[in-house]
Amino acid sequence: MAALSGINPNLYEAAVIDGANRWQSIRYITLPSLRGTIAILLILQVGHVLDTGIEQILLMVNSLTKEVGTTLDLYVFQKGIEGADYSFATAFGLFKSLIGLVLILGANRLAKKVGEEGVF
Repeated sequence: MAALSGINPNLYEAAVIDGANRWQSIRYITLPSLRGTIAILLILQVGHVLDTGIEQILLMVNSLTKEVGTTLDLYVFQKGIEGADYSFATAFGLFKSLIGLVLILGANRLAKKVGEEGVF
């Protein structure tokens, strides 16, 4: 909402005078004005692509649905934490963090190629 309120309303007024409809205003004014914010939010969220929300899965999986409801995070939790194989859980956490880092660096590089600043 803050990014939308930062767009100059004179641009929308000029578009209406020029005969632009609502979709054209969105395409030619709103989206280009929000491109930087969209790029930053994409960079920040792409690192969480491997997260499955293990809390919800732990609450919903029972003995009847365990075979079909097991995700990778739940398997690591069961084997690493409940099974006391801490090195396995640590290695998987490190692997998942490295994948997230690679995705963040790739999204940042893509944002810079498109013409935005990026995070770093």
